Amino acid sequence: MPQFLRRSFLGLAAVSLTGCVIAPIPRQAAYPRSYPGYDGPEGYPTVEAPVRPPPPLSEVYGLAPVVGMLWVAGFWNWVGGRHVWVAGRWVQPRRGYRWSPYRWQPYRGRWRLSPGRWERR
Repeated sequence: MPQFLRRSFLGLAAVSLTGCVIAPIPRQAAYPRSYPGYDGPEGYPTVEAPVRPPPPLSEVYGLAPVVGMLWVAGFWNWVGGRHVWVAGRWVQPRRGYRWSPYRWQPYRGRWRLSPGRWERR
């Protein structure tokens, strides 16, 4: 192999092995246990923030991947001292229930997150 090709190949290999890694917020931190589809115990830790959350983000969700699925809109969660957007997603609805979304409410000079939940109709 000619010298210039060998150097080009080694340079390309070195560049391709380096990169930038952006670590997302761990799933368990961003998604509370009571998110739709989770059928765990009722206990939900109280989430409070010192500042009001930003306005909800607009989400484009298109058609349901399966007929009959329900779109549950995203919401702002409080993680690591800041508001973090939790994207909406498609869920299988529960028969006889309706989804009550997450919502932030003022509480004693702070903001408290009321968890989303399935409620009987």
